[in-house]
Amino acid sequence: MVIWKMKCSTCCLLAYRSDHNETRKLNCSERMMWKYSPDSDPDLRIYPVSLGDEGNYTCEIVSSAGNFLFFSFLTVIVPPTVTLTFDKSTGAVCQASAGKPAADISWIPPNNHSTSEVHHPNGTVTRVSWVNTTLSTVTCLVTHPAGNQSLFLDL
Repeated sequence: MVIWKMKCSTCCLLAYRSDHNETRKLNCSERMMWKYSPDSDPDLRIYPVSLGDEGNYTCEIVSSAGNFLFFSFLTVIVPPTVTLTFDKSTGAVCQASAGKPAADISWIPPNNHSTSEVHHPNGTVTRVSWVNTTLSTVTCLVTHPAGNQSLFLDL
């Protein structure tokens, strides 16, 4: 028998009992399913994953060899939306919107810059960096676990 337990505040249960070739699903999203077939591969599949899926997951396997518990914590990474604009009062403005975790922003050439960030209720972060420069071109480098981006702007 294999049982996946997810987010026990609502207690989603995904279970398979091999001696009856029976699967059960209780309080689970339709996005949660077996990766392949629970008798050959009891891996959990969540597709598409969302921020609300983040949390603790437990897999319990019961067999003639004993009971086994496996614990996992799912962390959801969200790539930010990146923009680079020019504002007369602040200069070049690079924005990495709604990323999780927050993106890092740097400039080429390196320059004195200012940074601010807004933490959103869903756990994402918008980070804004701006630089006032007399150069003709600036490049904004955004570093994030979901991927890095570089944007350039002719001023």
